Amino acid sequence: MLHWIATTPVAEALKGSALLYMGVNASHILSIALLIGAILPLDLRLAGFCPQIPLDRIGPFLAGCAATGLALALVTGALLFTVRPAEYAGNPAFLAKLALVALGLVNVAATRLSGAWRRALDKGTADGWMRLFALLSAVLWTAALLAGRWIGFI
Repeated sequence: MLHWIATTPVAEALKGSALLYMGVNASHILSIALLIGAILPLDLRLAGFCPQIPLDRIGPFLAGCAATGLALALVTGALLFTVRPAEYAGNPAFLAKLALVALGLVNVAATRLSGAWRRALDKGTADGWMRLFALLSAVLWTAALLAGRWIGFI
């Protein structure tokens, strides 16, 4: 399957065009910047920092930015994976990044399904569960970013 991925038209196009590869790579970096740049301030606000900032106003905006960044990072990351799938599949840092992103997504789902997010927006402050989810989110997404940077060094 990894060989098939490496020979798809998308993979061939990316391998054949430095400009296209650079554009997808830059888009991946910008997507990650949007994700981290939105989720960390939101997590910090939910954890209790800057309580004067209205959570019901900033929360949905930052959550939407983070979701957009995540979606774009997943798409661009999948495109980049096609260029060297066998190498990435054997890279411990890449596998760690995938695991951390999966845990980040589980945390998002738990946050939403528990009702903690809705309660925080309604009350304007986060309860203990939401604070825990927020701190875990900050750790997981930062760790995923670091694991992604680590890929190139292994």
